[in-house]
Amino acid sequence: MLKVESLTKSYPTAAGEITVLAGVSFALAAGASLAVVGPSGSGKTTLLGLCAGLDRPSGGTVELAGEAIGGLDEDARARVRNEQVGFVFQNFQLIPTLTALENVLVPLELRGAGGAAAEAEARALLGRVGLAERAGHYPVQLSGGEQQRVALARAFVNQPKILFCDEPTGNLDGATAQAMVELVFGLNREKGTTLVLVTHDLDLAKRCQRILRLKAGRVSSDELGLPANHAN
Repeated sequence: MLKVESLTKSYPTAAGEITVLAGVSFALAAGASLAVVGPSGSGKTTLLGLCAGLDRPSGGTVELAGEAIGGLDEDARARVRNEQVGFVFQNFQLIPTLTALENVLVPLELRGAGGAAAEAEARALLGRVGLAERAGHYPVQLSGGEQQRVALARAFVNQPKILFCDEPTGNLDGATAQAMVELVFGLNREKGTTLVLVTHDLDLAKRCQRILRLKAGRVSSDELGLPANHAN
């Protein structure tokens, strides 16, 4: 589902070029789960964005569902994201002028799949994340945990083949974080969706089948988490 080879990302600065990722390689089968861990500044979020087609690498390749995305222009990468990818951002990235329901519908509308059936699917997902009664509320009227759940529903509404989560529990209290984790792994299991998540929570990381550790932009270890039948 995801193949990364010799991935590098550098940024020019006044003091010279800074390399954030250097030669990262790994592959992930369809339906598998991977946690990316490492200290702050190790390149975790940069790696996630490159894998999801949100940015272009300085070197190396990313193949998503068999398609090389690194060299695609923005329109082509947007098409791949809309067809293949779900993304849960650490800061939610909800559109403030849209209700919870409307936010969930955005990926379907971008695909040209609006209408009654799309709305029914969006409402069903909001119900699944416990927000059926909040469909008409705007982000400012929702708690952080509720916004995160709207973001999760939005990520799953187009039935992505792969879900990327950036610190999915980082802004949540303990009880809400646990509920979020159960939702992510439950939907991963039921839909067969490949899961890649960045986290500082090692207990969460161990629920994934694999753990990729980054240090200073390089892979320091690639190890097994818990077996799949225990992870979910």
